[in-house]
Amino acid sequence: MTPAVQAQFDELDCTLPENRTGGVPGAADKAFVTCDQEGTAKFILGPVEIEGSDIDTATSGLRTLPSGATTNEWVVNLEFTSSGTPKFTETTTRLATQQQPLNQFAVVLDALVISAPSVNEVIPNGQAEISGTFTRDSAAALANQLSFGSLPISFTVQSEEQISATLGSEQLQRGLLAGLLGLVLVVVYSLIQYRALGLVTVASLVIAAVLTYGVITLLSWWQGYRLSLPGVAGLIVAIGITADSFIVYFERIRDELRDGRSLAAAVETGWRRARRTILASDAVNLLAAIVLYFAAVGGVRGFAFTLGLTTVIDLLVVVCFTHPVMVLLSRTRFFSHGHPWSGLDPRRLGVEPGRPRYVGRGRVVTADREAGGAEPVTSGTSSAAPAPSRQAVAVGAGQQTIAERRAAARAAAAQQETTTDADDASAAGTDAPGSGRPEGSDR
Repeated sequence: MTPAVQAQFDELDCTLPENRTGGVPGAADKAFVTCDQEGTAKFILGPVEIEGSDIDTATSGLRTLPSGATTNEWVVNLEFTSSGTPKFTETTTRLATQQQPLNQFAVVLDALVISAPSVNEVIPNGQAEISGTFTRDSAAALANQLSFGSLPISFTVQSEEQISATLGSEQLQRGLLAGLLGLVLVVVYSLIQYRALGLVTVASLVIAAVLTYGVITLLSWWQGYRLSLPGVAGLIVAIGITADSFIVYFERIRDELRDGRSLAAAVETGWRRARRTILASDAVNLLAAIVLYFAAVGGVRGFAFTLGLTTVIDLLVVVCFTHPVMVLLSRTRFFSHGHPWSGLDPRRLGVEPGRPRYVGRGRVVTADREAGGAEPVTSGTSSAAPAPSRQAVAVGAGQQTIAERRAAARAAAAQQETTTDADDASAAGTDAPGSGRPEGSDR
């Protein structure tokens, strides 16, 4: 303790926060003056005796007596490496003979004292126990500092910036405004593109929003979850993902109507085909959200969580709400008859009423606006059959199985042959003698 060191000690005021900012300690072979982390004490420290890298492990727990019994006193247990054990033995041998406070050694992290225990006896085996007025948390904190404080870390202030306390609320308001604007645009597009059918999209989005809000509220209540700005971004992206599922479904229904099916059949067939696309799309989004959640840190995890949550909710809404609603709407006259404002008008779908159109598999259909869809009028070899038979074959081709359609075609062909035979017989009877026509007359 030189006079210069003593003067530094006298001038040091540990109650000032600027004296407890830490930094780089003095030279390892010289004494220096510093404070503890709380500012309740100041120390004159001698040269470094043991480096943090000489500590093998540091754990916290309840004190165990030599008899094996456990007390209620929290302690920190230290174990030194093979190179650190002789250093610690030499230090404790010297300090154990000193009086208070010269028998103390300081544990220093970032030039601040985090603990200053006294040495009561020589510790030759490299296993030490620090006791005192520890709680469970304080003992665990000291053990962590001893375990991970072996790296000499210091911080130098490069820049400082004052941030308004209202910045977060302003960003949140802008994020919510962007989400609301995106939602309005999706609603407007749905109403223009799908007319009254777009109301199903609006209702589905409202259901999805209510479910998302409810789940986030429950997580906030049970798990302390907080919606961050990246989480808001995930909710905004989810609007497009949810609307995409509805568009896939509606366009599939329209394709089925163009193929000549009634609305009820188009809803079921379109759902079976669109369901695979929706499941594949949601599965990819959910997998990406899971990978991003576990691979990222910080706010990106909030984005991944809300993205995955809204993807699951989107699937539930489409399966449990959108499809059942479409089944119910297909039974109403407004939609099944293709009202111009229903979004299923044959003219808007590119199908002209009364114009025959080939749709494959030997079938020709004609759009009937009054019937609300396309009605087949001829199929395969039955084109020469009478009108009732053509209608029967057409209905079978549009609504029956392949075997049933073939049976109907055979029945129509048989009826055609019967009609042809009857016509031939009638013609033969007309040409027979006594029919009122001269036998050699030119027919």
